Order: sequence, then C-alpha cells, then structure tokens
Amino acid sequence: MLIISFFILWCYIPVGGSLDLYLISPWVDALGKFPLRDNWYLATLNHRYVKNIIIIVYSYYFFAWLASFKLPKLKPLRHDYASFFFISMLCTILIGIIKAHSAHACPWDMTMSTATGFIWNFNAIDGHCFPGGHASTGFALMTGYFVYFKTAPKRAHFFLISGLILGFAMGWAQMMRGAHFLSHNLWTAWFVWLINFITHISIHLFKLLKT
Repeated sequence: MLIISFFILWCYIPVGGSLDLYLISPWVDALGKFPLRDNWYLATLNHRYVKNIIIIVYSYYFFAWLASFKLPKLKPLRHDYASFFFISMLCTILIGIIKAHSAHACPWDMTMSTATGFIWNFNAIDGHCFPGGHASTGFALMTGYFVYFKTAPKRAHFFLISGLILGFAMGWAQMMRGAHFLSHNLWTAWFVWLINFITHISIHLFKLLKT
C-alpha cells in the first residue's frame, strides 16, 4: 500500500499541480490574497486550540507511561503507552525536520499580483512548507492503529479513523488559509504511515531476535 500510494501521490498529485490549484482556487481572491488567512476559526481555533486538545491526548499517554513505573496495574500497558507516545512524537519531529529543510513555498507566498489579477510563482523557494506540519498532529493519532490492531481492534480503528479525520480537517483548514496545498497534507499522512510501519516492523524484528 505504501508503494502504490507513493506513486499515486508522485505521479498524479504533484505539489502545486492542477489538483492542488483547483482545490485551493475557491480560497484565493482575484488579487492572489487569501481572505481567510487570519480567520479566527481557522487561524486560532484550528491552528491553536484543536492542536492543543490533541496534544493533551499525547500527554496523557506520556504521563500514563511514567505512572506505569509506580502503579502495578498499569505495568502491563507500559509498552502500549510508550509506543503510542514516542512513535507519535517521532512522526511529528521527523515531519518537522523535513519541513524545515524543504524548498517548497506556502501558497500564500506563491501568488504575484499582475495588472489583470495574479499568477502563481512556482520559482518561490526556501518556503519550508512541505509537508504539512500542523496536520501531522492529527495524522499522528494513526499510531494508535499500529499499537492496538492486534490486542484491541476496535480501539485501533478508532485511532485510525480519528487520525484521518482530524489530520484532513486540520490540513483542509490550513489550505483555506493559504498555508498549504492538499498535496502537502497527503504527503504528511503518507510519512506518518511510513514511519509507523518501519518503526513497528523494526520493533517486531528486534523482539524476534531477542527470542
């Protein structure tokens, strides 16, 4: 699935391609400005409060992991707590590193006004805007799918669906502001899945080697 989705993204949904421009066009005005850039619901509620609420979930798993060293009843869950928290953090950190070194500019930095409207400046560089960092906070909840898919399938699917919904919603809100193209956020989801896949395969192989 990772290989197939990679080629779909690479070949059919390129960054700044026709699909990106089509989907972002309703949110840019005739002069190339994004009227919703500073909208409170998108810039504050979505970008700050929703993110902070999700961070509380990650924090819960971190403190539950710490508590498992003191509370015997939590000891059997220690591995799950640690896996969820640290792999989720690994996802967001690695995506942040990729983003910090990315040359892709944000849509709101790619529009150039002209006498008749605006054009897209695809030569804009050093934008540090790929992949979508904000959406990674939501997509990283998919880590729960890998943690629980063997022991608690319903919980695993809850985290999978929650991660997809929140990641896409947070990413779409950023797209409405002009901060990201759709492709930025699709790649974020792909990276989160890749990191989880590699990490959990590595953990599984390590356990096999120990036995």
